Amino acid sequence: MAHPSQLGFQDAASPVMEELLHFHDHALMIVFLISTLVLYIIIAMVTTKLTNKYILDSQEIEIIWTLLPAIILILIALPSLRILYLMDEINEPHLTIKTMGHQWYWSYEYTDYEELGFDSYMVPTQDLTPGQFRLLETDHRMVVPTESPVRMLVTADDVLHSWAVPSLGVKMDAVPGRLNQIAFITPRPGVYYGQCSEICGANHSFMPIVVEAVPLKHFENWSSSMLEDT
Repeated sequence: MAHPSQLGFQDAASPVMEELLHFHDHALMIVFLISTLVLYIIIAMVTTKLTNKYILDSQEIEIIWTLLPAIILILIALPSLRILYLMDEINEPHLTIKTMGHQWYWSYEYTDYEELGFDSYMVPTQDLTPGQFRLLETDHRMVVPTESPVRMLVTADDVLHSWAVPSLGVKMDAVPGRLNQIAFITPRPGVYYGQCSEICGANHSFMPIVVEAVPLKHFENWSSSMLEDT
């Protein structure tokens, strides 16, 4: 999760988020090189009184500053398109979970089970236990198995919401009357926090998302206990 005064992204907890971080660093380096070159040219033009007659009218320079931006755009676009296709790819998910946004909580339904579903509300500040995070902890976590592709079906019951977990690299709008889908996989156990990322009313800031990734054996035990409770 994020730390105070953190400037960068959260640590990646999924292969897609790792690809997004690599692409961010790649694009940022290109921007840094362009900014350095432009700054150098500006300083050189301001500080020198000399004029090069070959720069005032030169076909070669015009060709270079036309082709170079096109090449840079290609270097940015190709990795970006690759990641877009990776994010849309959903191959034989091991688990499908339907989440529905309400004002102002999330409900989850494990569609591979007959009666496994629950509502997830934010834990009030006065009810927090030591080690829990204010405005991020929920009374019921969404539990998923590690190393298993998970498909999320995202929709809303009333207004626009957005189901987002930054460390997993997932963010999908929840639209009433529409079923959107997104997939992710967690390679290691952990607890990952997110929040609704679409302004949805007065309590928009109070509908957190908590995803707990556990080994498959622990997930089976958890699902069995949840089914017995229902």
